[in-house]
Formats: sequence, C-alpha cells, structure tokens
Amino acid sequence: MRLLHPSVLGTIGNTPLVELRRVVPGGCARILVKIEGSNPTGSMKDRMAIAVIEAAERDGRLKPGNTVVEYSGGSTGASLALVCSAKGYPVRIFSSDAFSEEKLVQMAAFGAELTITPSGDGLITKQVILAMIAAAREASRAPGTYWTDQLNNRDTIPGYYPLGEEIWHQAEGNVDAFVHSIGTSASLQGVAMVLRRSKPGVRIVAVEPTESAVLSGGPPGAHKMEGIGIGYIPPLWNPEMVDEIVPISTAESEAMALRLSEEEGLFAGTTSGGNVAAAIRLGQQLGPNATVATLLVDSGLRYLATYGKMLAPRISRNTA
Repeated sequence: MRLLHPSVLGTIGNTPLVELRRVVPGGCARILVKIEGSNPTGSMKDRMAIAVIEAAERDGRLKPGNTVVEYSGGSTGASLALVCSAKGYPVRIFSSDAFSEEKLVQMAAFGAELTITPSGDGLITKQVILAMIAAAREASRAPGTYWTDQLNNRDTIPGYYPLGEEIWHQAEGNVDAFVHSIGTSASLQGVAMVLRRSKPGVRIVAVEPTESAVLSGGPPGAHKMEGIGIGYIPPLWNPEMVDEIVPISTAESEAMALRLSEEEGLFAGTTSGGNVAAAIRLGQQLGPNATVATLLVDSGLRYLATYGKMLAPRISRNTA
C-alpha cells in the first residue's frame, strides 16, 4: 500500500467494493457496490477529470496558464476544479440552481469561477442543460481557454478503465452484470469495455430517469436525479454496448438512497439509489447464483439539503 502521495491526485481511485446485505430481497443475486464517494471530491468524476486534463496536456490542447471551461451539474465541475487546483489552472464552470447547493459551494471552494443559470423551478430539464452548454461554449471562444466539453469528449471513456479493472479484481472475476445510470455515458462504456474484455458475456444494463426516459424512446421531462437524464441522447452514447435500459423514477431512487443509509450504513446520492434499485430488479431476474455490480457514484454529503427535506417528518424540534 502506498502511504505517501506527491499530491491529492494520487488518491483518486482504488475505492472499496462492498456487498449489500439488508436491502437485497431473498432469491436475489449478490449485489456489489463500488463506493465512489471515497474519491477526493466524493465523486467518481474525479477519475474522468484527471483523464481529460492529462490527455489535453499531453497533446498540447491545454497549455500552462490556460483557463479550463466546462458546464456541469456539480460533480464534473468539482472534480475539474480539484484537478485544476492541484495543477495550477484557473477554471470557469457554468451550472444551474437546479443542482444541489452543496455541489455549487464545493465547486467554488476548489477555486472555480462559477456562473449560475436559473432553472425557474429547481428541476433538471433539457432546456437547463442546453443553456449551461451554450454559456460554456461562448466562454470557450476567449483566447487561452480549454473547453473540456464532457458530453463530446472521448477522453472521458478511458478515464473509467481503472474503475472496471478495480471491480473485476476486487470481485475476483465474479461479475455477471454491471448496472449504471447514463449521464454522458462515458463511465458505463469505460467499465463495460474492461469487463467485456475479461468476460464477453457480462450483461450491461443502463439506467435512466422514468420521468425523462429518452434512451427508451420516451419524451424528455423534468426530474431530480442529478448527473443523469439530460433530456436527449448523449453524443457519446453507444447502444451496442448495452443489453437493456431500465427506467427508474426519482421517487424510487430517493427511497432506495434512504434505505442504503439506514440499513447498510452507506450514505450516497439519489442517483446511486437508482443504480441499486435497478441492480436489485435485475438481480431478482438472474437469481441467487449471479453477481451484479453497480456504483454508488458519489457521497450523500453532497445532498444534505435534499436529505433534509426527505427526513423532515422524522425530525422533532423542541420549541419550548
């Protein structure tokens, strides 16, 4: 085990893999979850951020003194801000008040210059995403900028190869299916490529919000599953990588996220709850002799206000 890292960037990855016990019903496959909240910003996006920045450094797209520009709901923005802080690049992030306040504060805390697009109702919609992208595109036209453009940047996919390798080795090669939600689709593809090299028959299942199930052929809609469901087909999406698409509602995702914290001691965000709900649904089909892996994509500490609303009825306040 390496005890000393030259910078915080050396602490990205090598997160724990945990078997779920109490939320898994009888007759279900074994469900394994990767605890990506153990990364420095509390998100799997740290893996992508270091990959895209170092790829751009290697081929000269990103030069010393340049400013990094991106649109983000918070996870990618915080991860890019962390990496840029460690490497000495200024960073500008275009986000929205549709995303958690904790994420917005975290991006600013890592040094990002933050511009917020108002959503109007606090919901994630295609219109909000497109407005953020347009603002980032305009900013990227300034001299001395590098736009990471996560939805179109193929450097994001190999950033998740180590995640697939970790899952395979930690599970000792016992993985029959991988389930994960779709934002850019890079993380699902990166993991799937690695798992299929080791086991060509591994089942790959994509998750999207029921309220905006565009991958399943439905119309775009508003939802509160942060980081996924952008309201249109992501440019990097490759349907040939996926065996099945499972829609999961915001309500089901929130309910499972609460169960994970209460029954398993795993504090993660709503999208992670959706991953687990979909993994259990698949696990019930595959049966108890199978193993399904999925991701807890980030820490619940990034959604404290959301949890506060969900848990308000359980909290008694002494007003005497």
